[in-house]
Amino acid sequence: MDCAFHIEGFSAFYGTNQVLKNIRVKIPEKSITAVIGPSGCGKSTFIRCLNRMNDLVPTFRVEGEALYKGTPIYDMDAIDIRQKIGMVFQKPNPFPKSIYENVAYGPKIHGMRRKAALDETVEASLRQAALWDEVADRLEQSALTLSGGQQQRLCIARALAVSPDVLLLDEPTSAIDPIGTARIEELLNELKTNYTVVMVTHNMQQAARISDRTGFFLMGELIEYNKTSILFTNPADPRTENYITGRFG
Repeated sequence: MDCAFHIEGFSAFYGTNQVLKNIRVKIPEKSITAVIGPSGCGKSTFIRCLNRMNDLVPTFRVEGEALYKGTPIYDMDAIDIRQKIGMVFQKPNPFPKSIYENVAYGPKIHGMRRKAALDETVEASLRQAALWDEVADRLEQSALTLSGGQQQRLCIARALAVSPDVLLLDEPTSAIDPIGTARIEELLNELKTNYTVVMVTHNMQQAARISDRTGFFLMGELIEYNKTSILFTNPADPRTENYITGRFG
């Protein structure tokens, strides 16, 4: 099993408030890893640490080791790592630009200028995000005219356009309807052939449906991490069982 991330003795703090406690986990490449747990347990902080999104918070600091393909994440250039490790947020956040410009934005930032190359990248990314057939004839329209589910797939296309290795998703379907959710789940199952996907979700049925491995967080600790089929049917820790059976959370 090739590892995308190797996290060892990793803790995170906002000022004096410790939000992650001694996390140890190996996340395999080209698979879907779900991160579950009640609100405020550290799930979003954890995945934000994987691409240094928390660097923007002045009081934030980390301890321990977080490696991406063997290299310490916090020794890498932050811009470089965010290109390799893309992120999609809970609420779709397209730029107030055209559909085309949303997807072309990242490649342009990274120096792509030729129209033909941009056109090819935009089409390939929209196809990967299962959106091309719905928007091919209106690429110059505002991205804000799309439905919520389409906007979220556009955000996935925007992340894919800079050729990342990893996609981090922070509750990507919580703000969209069941049809949009099903489309995104289907899409993620296709993407894991070529990408490592790490997804925070409050929806345990979703985690059970589409992830290969699941980690259960509680009060900043990673309580249990295993193959999804095992964690949901035969959890090792009673706290995991209590959460997945709805006794708390």
